[in-house]
Amino acid sequence: MKLLIVESPSKAKTIEKYLDGAYTVRASVGHIRDLPKSNKQAIDIDAGFVPHYEISKGKEKVVHELQELAKKATDITLATDPDREGEAIAWHIEELLKADPKGKSTSYGAGKKITAPISRVTFHEITKEAVEEALKHPREIDTNLRRAQEARRVLDRLVGYDLSGVIWKKVRYGLSAGRVQSPALRIIMEREREIRAFVPEKYWTLEGLFESQKKVQMTLSCVDEPRDEKIVENIMTLGQKEKWYVTDLKASEQKRSARAPFTTSTLQQVASTRLGFAPSRTMQVAQKLYEQGHITYMRTDSTNVSAVAQAQILKVVEKKYGKEYAEAHTYKTKSKNAQEAHEAIRPTHVENMSEGSNEEQKKLYRLIWERAISSQMTDAKLMKTKIVANIKNGDIPDFTANGSRVLFPGWLACDSDARGEDVELPEVVVGEELKLLELKNTEKFTEPPNRYSEAGLVKELEARGIGRPSTYASIMRTLEERGYVNKEGRTLYPTDTGDVVSSFLEANFAEYISDTFTAEMEDELDDIANGDREYVKTLKDFYIPFQKDVKEKDKLAKATNMGEAPAEMKCPKCDGEMIVKLARNGKFYSCAKYPDCDGARTLEGNELEGPKETGELCPLCGEKKGKSGGGKLVIRQGKFGAFISCSRYPKCKFIKEDEEEKKKKMSGVKCPMCKDGEMMERRGRFGIFYSCSNYPECKNAIKTKPTGNICPMCESLMMEGTKTIPERCSNKMCKNHNPHKLGEDTKSNKK
Repeated sequence: MKLLIVESPSKAKTIEKYLDGAYTVRASVGHIRDLPKSNKQAIDIDAGFVPHYEISKGKEKVVHELQELAKKATDITLATDPDREGEAIAWHIEELLKADPKGKSTSYGAGKKITAPISRVTFHEITKEAVEEALKHPREIDTNLRRAQEARRVLDRLVGYDLSGVIWKKVRYGLSAGRVQSPALRIIMEREREIRAFVPEKYWTLEGLFESQKKVQMTLSCVDEPRDEKIVENIMTLGQKEKWYVTDLKASEQKRSARAPFTTSTLQQVASTRLGFAPSRTMQVAQKLYEQGHITYMRTDSTNVSAVAQAQILKVVEKKYGKEYAEAHTYKTKSKNAQEAHEAIRPTHVENMSEGSNEEQKKLYRLIWERAISSQMTDAKLMKTKIVANIKNGDIPDFTANGSRVLFPGWLACDSDARGEDVELPEVVVGEELKLLELKNTEKFTEPPNRYSEAGLVKELEARGIGRPSTYASIMRTLEERGYVNKEGRTLYPTDTGDVVSSFLEANFAEYISDTFTAEMEDELDDIANGDREYVKTLKDFYIPFQKDVKEKDKLAKATNMGEAPAEMKCPKCDGEMIVKLARNGKFYSCAKYPDCDGARTLEGNELEGPKETGELCPLCGEKKGKSGGGKLVIRQGKFGAFISCSRYPKCKFIKEDEEEKKKKMSGVKCPMCKDGEMMERRGRFGIFYSCSNYPECKNAIKTKPTGNICPMCESLMMEGTKTIPERCSNKMCKNHNPHKLGEDTKSNKK
């Protein structure tokens, strides 16, 4: 038996269909090993930054299945994705499949030696031809590529843990920092400070409605935007008094060149602008299209298109639009170190205008198809026209109107959304008198720069060399999940917490979150991947001075004071001065004499009362520890109202629930895990979910409300679904979790 291992079950399904039973194809379902959560055991720095890996939680069954299949296999091929991440996954699989020669069990897995040869293959599109061609060229694991990924992982862990530790001590418990997320947050905050410091200035725009000799009306705008009201009045007076004439006519033919096919970054930007997709959503949909064999690999910063694909695209252009529209183009990759994927994102079968199993996939595929096809089409030809008018003596600024019309659409025939509207101007001649119908001015104020959208931030990160294609989506997601930014519409707004964290890092670790440092570190990781730099030296050169800087910051005082409160905001208890502080839910005003005085107000000026004791000991830690150091129950104000918890939070996380409220949250469905508790509604950081009432003794939890039914396939709880799928299994690994796909599986098995 020949065994072929990939990451994704859907990718495995597609490939197995192409290979006609020649291989048994299985999926690792992503990474199967990772660093442990505890940093003490994660990396042995003294031994040369040696990472200690553990099998990821929930992957034990997957690993066992792969090991059992590997024992029976005569040949093992690792066909994970063609980038650093894929190379690392392939290496981890190989390590887990290799057992001790003496047959003893090792930390990596089974006790029986696997004798089958293990090889590595890569392909950038999942088509029958590409997969079969890749299998003809097996190779060994690329150690440099794998080490580059490991260096990134170790580096991120070292920076994240050490910086986060300082922030926990000096700012607030529970906050975090990261090697790439912190520079991204800094960029957002720099723009926010620009906006805060911006002082609006008054200016005026002027427009005139005119009529030509042929009785055609047109609007012309003043080329100047005066900031002096006297100048505006002068223009209005002379403009209404004197006669107007056409002083100049300009017409020029211009070309608009086609755009390069998508890279990861440009796909995320355009999908955000045109489809409203967040970068993470774009990558999820693109991943599905790739796994189904519809597009090439979607993590790339190359704009290259293979000669074969280019010929196929030109053929489609000639057939659909005509020979005069076809023109071969080669695009230069802007990225200094274009990553391992050798092609831009394009359809695998360019003759197919529509692919995908749902509306989102079809929309994104169409976007990719249009960009790839239009990239091999002729320039669009446009006629740009400009009418210039002024009063007879020309004592005021010119008034102009700009027009544009398409002479030959070229690539715009395919990518029509990039075309824009034609603006036709009336026919006039130089010296022609124009009749002024109306002249008006509008008072306006200058506006600050726009805040970043996700698409804008991705573009900025790429321009500064921060991050790589595989990291953009996770950066956005992390900033939002950490509560450092809020997304309103498509705009990113930094939160109070984000402001405080970024300000602290900029003041104390500016070098490590600078553009230069982050971009240079990315280059060094690329050098490791290319075999031009050593793993240990790279990490050592960074970590020794970094660790020294971190230790020095232990001497810093805690960053509790975020500035003075407005003078009119007095302490509600002692009538003294107040300062701004940061709490878990944002900023508030605290008495400057704290802890001698604990007066506090909200930013709106309302008095904040501290936790009030109920007179009860905490059931978890109060009775056990007695009066010395034991916790007491207190009433607190939280995000969702008042609640009772232990005074020793966060060391003790006991929360007392109101019995009446608890009854309302009960679902009436018994917990199948402990057989004693009942599934009840709870609220977490990602919204409402249901878990056992015996938590934390029983940690059974599901995403939505249980229906009370049991899954006939795996005996897990059934839960509420969507309008189209009213009920589904709560077990993600069960096929009944996606009941709408059960029919598809049956059909494919029959085939």
